[in-house]
Amino acid sequence: MKITKTHIEGLLILEPNVFKDERGYFFESYNKNALYKAGIDVEFVQDNQSLSQKDVVRGLHFQKPPFAQAKLIRVIKGSVIDYAVDIRKGSPTYGKYVSVFLSAENYKQFYIPEGFAHGFEALEDDTIFFYKCSNFFHKESEGCIFYNDKSINIDWKVKNPIVSKKDLAGDIFADFQTPFLYNL
Repeated sequence: MKITKTHIEGLLILEPNVFKDERGYFFESYNKNALYKAGIDVEFVQDNQSLSQKDVVRGLHFQKPPFAQAKLIRVIKGSVIDYAVDIRKGSPTYGKYVSVFLSAENYKQFYIPEGFAHGFEALEDDTIFFYKCSNFFHKESEGCIFYNDKSINIDWKVKNPIVSKKDLAGDIFADFQTPFLYNL
C-alpha cells in the first residue's frame, strides 16, 4: 500500500496494491497493521455507505468531542471529489482544505483524522460512497459548516449542486466556535 501525506498534517491518501487479471481484481481495502505502520492507530467501529446522484454535495460534516470521528473513505462505484477542512484551533492550516479525487477505478482512499469537517461532491449518477468511522454516530454531537462558505473558498466543480436543507443551514465559518484543538 502506498501512503501519501498531504500539505495538511494528518490527512493521508492511501493507494492499495490492486491485483488484476482476466477474472477481475483483488485488493485489501483495509489492513490494520499497514495503517498502524503509517501512524494511523485508530479502531474503526462503524461502517457507513451512501448513494448519491451526480451533482449531489454533502457536507461539511463533523462530530464534536467526545464523539468525534476519524474516517477512512473510499468510493465503491462512480466518483467524487472529497474535501477535508482543518477545524483544529491553533493549527497552522486552520480553515484550509485538501481535496482528493476518489473513484471506483483509482481505488484511492482518504484518511481524515478527528478535527476536520468533511464533505464531497458526486461526479456521476449512482455513486456509492463508503467510509469507516472511529466512533459511533451521535446525533446530538453532529455539526455542519456551510459547504459554500466564502472564507473557506472550496472550488466546487458542480455548477448546480443538490444540497440538503440541513447542509444549507450549516454554520458560517467566521462565526464557528471549534471544539477541536491542534495537538502535534
